[in-house]
Amino acid sequence: MSNSPKRRALGRGLSALLPSQQPDQQSNVTSLPRSYFQAPIEEIEPSPEQPRRRFADAELDELAASIRVHGVIQPLIVRKRGSGEDGYTLIAGERRWRAAQRAGLDRVPVVVQKVDSQQAFERALVENLQRSDLNPIEEAEAYQRLADEFGHTQEQIAERVGKDRSSVANTMRLLKLPNNVRAMVEAGDLAMGHARALLALRRAAEIETVGRTIVAKGLSVRATEALIRKQLGDDSAKAKPAPARKSAGVRDLQERLTKSLGAKVELTQGKNKGGRIEIRYRDLDDLDRLLKRLL
Repeated sequence: MSNSPKRRALGRGLSALLPSQQPDQQSNVTSLPRSYFQAPIEEIEPSPEQPRRRFADAELDELAASIRVHGVIQPLIVRKRGSGEDGYTLIAGERRWRAAQRAGLDRVPVVVQKVDSQQAFERALVENLQRSDLNPIEEAEAYQRLADEFGHTQEQIAERVGKDRSSVANTMRLLKLPNNVRAMVEAGDLAMGHARALLALRRAAEIETVGRTIVAKGLSVRATEALIRKQLGDDSAKAKPAPARKSAGVRDLQERLTKSLGAKVELTQGKNKGGRIEIRYRDLDDLDRLLKRLL
């Protein structure tokens, strides 16, 4: 008696995943291909197209402990293997499949879907994004694969994963980071905000040095941005020599023109005898006034 409520709850959960059947289809259900059943766990293999690569052991152990008590409540989504092979390839649910193995299960509930490799990859990507299972580098690599292998634009990728184009573009830019820094992001030592800030630096060696500094000092994203602004300011000062001081004659002429025209005037001398006169105006009325004076 105590188990019947649980079975009813599980049935309601599955009805949200499976296509509904009309009453006149119920009698023919045995003649239809099986879309939901308990599959031998050894007949299921992980997908090589799975965008997620890291599975924390502690999380898997925790899920395995829950599965020993309650079983696998949410079915795995799979598709039949190609080339006439027996068995199934995972579309979604690899974490549950790994934990079920740790829990010692020999069968797991599956839902079979008829999709091609592109659709399977997109569904795996979307499921991981919705569950926040991907680290920023895995997400960036998945987007890049959609672009390279399937020819999707950033707009099309954004539409498929439910994000705006700028978010997709910023994530894909992380692939420009040096490999050592990408590894820090994958390991969780650097957050997305840290990684995006590091992209403002120009040299790979500089990015790696600042990345290690962020990790060693435990800098926040805001502190990282301030550090990088300072770094860029120092580099800018080294790269650009200070402008030459204007001669007394040039400064005097600037002041006289400014008083005469009633507008700020800047004189810049070139390397030869030429130069440039710059007259600033406040608004369109001020421009009209200056044009009348000059013309």
